[in-house]
Amino acid sequence: MEWSTDILGADFQSCTLETEGADGAVRRATLVRYRPGREDAATAPDGTGSRNHDAGPGAVLFLHGWSDYFFNVELAQFWARQGYEFYALDMHNHGRNLDSRTVGGYVADLSDYDTEINQALALVRDTATGGGNGNLALMGHSTGGLVAALWARRHPGIVQSLILNSPWLEMHGSSIGRLATQAMVAPLARLRPEMVLRLPERGFYFRSISVTAEGEWPLDERYRPPFAFPVRAGWLKAVLAGHSQVARGLGLEIPVLVLTSAASANGMVWQESMRRSDAVLDVDVIAMRAMALGRSVTLERIEGGLHDVFLSAPEVRADAYARLARWIKGYMTDDTTPARSIGDE
Repeated sequence: MEWSTDILGADFQSCTLETEGADGAVRRATLVRYRPGREDAATAPDGTGSRNHDAGPGAVLFLHGWSDYFFNVELAQFWARQGYEFYALDMHNHGRNLDSRTVGGYVADLSDYDTEINQALALVRDTATGGGNGNLALMGHSTGGLVAALWARRHPGIVQSLILNSPWLEMHGSSIGRLATQAMVAPLARLRPEMVLRLPERGFYFRSISVTAEGEWPLDERYRPPFAFPVRAGWLKAVLAGHSQVARGLGLEIPVLVLTSAASANGMVWQESMRRSDAVLDVDVIAMRAMALGRSVTLERIEGGLHDVFLSAPEVRADAYARLARWIKGYMTDDTTPARSIGDE
């Protein structure tokens, strides 16, 4: 596997993964790893100033949301300070894998991501210091959080911790809205799975985070479009099926942390409240569904948080990072259970 300097600069490397799914399709994903050339002694988002050498060896793999890619350097630096090696996966049809032949964001079944996640985790074990014996965590944002939770349900014992940042666990309106949408989408997804559904375009979340608008984050619009990808019938059916699984309960045995904003802001016009709330999901519904994930679920609601709480205003994400650091100390650093390899399933 050949690693090369990533688009994020010299401290990041990436490699291309080609995997064949259960359906026989070959898909391309990109694994990114953080390899700082020097010890990062800058002030951390959680207020600390250096790597936590007391933390046990381990690694974390991050999954981005829909229409997204990995770009949050600060998140990688945070995990490094906790003593964990950081990896991120741009999943197929997203981010670094986009070209003229790809259907942006499309997946017909969320389990189609399994083979690339499995291969990425195998590489993490091979390349991370202590990765084969340390605590292996999976972290996901939004749709990536849904993917991560469902993957953990299908592959018990491989990761020891699950961290979900505003995971998309349910539709607005809870199960009522989901069931109505499923009834509408099912025949379209069966006959024309890549059919684009005509839905309103809302770029409010992008507006709140992009440095080209009113945010502070430099987003590459080749990898993260302002209005997201077109919603296709087959993709929406796959997401709704995932929501149904969560609603029935996943029964995860590993500790789970769910972080969300404390409030949602919805609507077809920009509101100033969207600067300090989740403009994508209904956080009250997500908080309720989080309790169906497993036996040990911690819910942290971040006052003033955006849809990605780690892209919020500096003082808000400092709070989010402090809460994450506290959870790591309580649930991850003392875990000495040997990790299973992908081949041990």
